Amino acid sequence: MATKKDDKASVLAFEKKLVPSDGYLYGTTWADRYVKAEPLELREKSVRGTISNRLKKALQDDPMKLDAEVEKANLQTVDSCSLLPEQDTLKLSFTLKILSGIETPSACNNAAFYESYQSAVKSYIAEEGFTELAKRYATNIANGRFLWRNRVGVEQLEIHVKVSNSETAWTFDATQISTQHFDNAHTDIANLAVKIAEALSGKTEFLLLEINAYAQIGRAQDVYPSEELVLDKGNSKSKKSKILYHVKNIAALHSQKIGNALRTIDTWYPEFSGETKSAGDMFESQKLAHGKPIAIEPYGAVTNLGRAFRTPKEKVDFFTLFDKFARGIKLDNKDAEHYVIAVLVRGGVFGESDKE
Repeated sequence: MATKKDDKASVLAFEKKLVPSDGYLYGTTWADRYVKAEPLELREKSVRGTISNRLKKALQDDPMKLDAEVEKANLQTVDSCSLLPEQDTLKLSFTLKILSGIETPSACNNAAFYESYQSAVKSYIAEEGFTELAKRYATNIANGRFLWRNRVGVEQLEIHVKVSNSETAWTFDATQISTQHFDNAHTDIANLAVKIAEALSGKTEFLLLEINAYAQIGRAQDVYPSEELVLDKGNSKSKKSKILYHVKNIAALHSQKIGNALRTIDTWYPEFSGETKSAGDMFESQKLAHGKPIAIEPYGAVTNLGRAFRTPKEKVDFFTLFDKFARGIKLDNKDAEHYVIAVLVRGGVFGESDKE
């Protein structure tokens, strides 16, 4: 077993093993969903909104100043997307490639580390065969988590999964599959998970899935493509306050957004069940259970909550666990190993600094 003194890899990177395409959005009707679907285009709206942000205390306490402030027009130009009046169903289409080779970093500049890492991962594959991770990825495909906001309030939701260049295919009623846990006895999810596990573990070189989701959301209802991040609004030629993503005028979801949904499988972090690692700390010991899966991230980051659920302080972050795992040190439990391997499936640059 190598030690951290002689096997520090300052250059260390892993390519992602779940590779989704962008997701393309189409409109159709539930009755004709297999027959025809039209690409959804973005439309530009100009609206006059009201001032609704929190105001300074000086304005709140002066009725005349408050009246003057709220009388100001809040003019906005935004992108929007919706089904046509005759359409009631959203179709989302994308492909997902699942690759093998997790035991081989794409870059590693230390032979001792490389050897101990490969040994640890091969041991995990031999013992676990990616069955737990594959089941969770398969569940997130089957439950349509990748639809994000488009999943909310659907009347019916059907997910079609097909292995490319094969007759193997599955159809899931996503309304019957939970997004809150991964304990299910669905035979088709288990069969899909087997295919995913075989690709990740190297029994097959790769797996390419064609995925189509049909969500009956209601006639002319709004649809939610990805929103573009405009970093330099001051120099932007566009005056729009919301810019939605499209590819050749077809509304779309970013591949990164789909990937984030597929790897929302982490129920192993302490706050999922209310556990803590620092019971002596009054604040830490009173944490409540978060109780929801979060995306696989090195620090368990959930940006919309402004939280990191895996901190070095509690010694449950990826780097603390990975430094042990990759050097052949047994982790406390299998859940920690599943988490470490899931981050490697996610990919990233994880080199250690040469400086002490």
